[in-house]
Amino acid sequence: MNVFQVLKFITVNHQSVSPDQVTLTDLNGKPNGVMTDLVHDLLTKIYLFVDLNAVNDPHEVITKLATVTPLPEDVLDEYQKALEQMVYQVNFATKKQLVEIVYDDFV
Repeated sequence: MNVFQVLKFITVNHQSVSPDQVTLTDLNGKPNGVMTDLVHDLLTKIYLFVDLNAVNDPHEVITKLATVTPLPEDVLDEYQKALEQMVYQVNFATKKQLVEIVYDDFV
């Protein structure tokens, strides 16, 4: 499973997960601020410009963002890499009100 599939699959209270509810952590549970900020920014843009239910893979998301936003190619490339990042576990940290997406940053 990758980040795109998790974001498409996970709901909180029957709603898509909001950007501020998601954090990306490494296998040891340490949050990665850079990746988390990137996914927050990406989710915000997805919710503004893309119907997540109407796309099937990260490439479709990036294609839609490229057609409706003036985002530069290097930003879109980073978004695609983030969406394709392999996920090892999803942890629901209810006390923190977070969905922790656990990935291996060495892959």
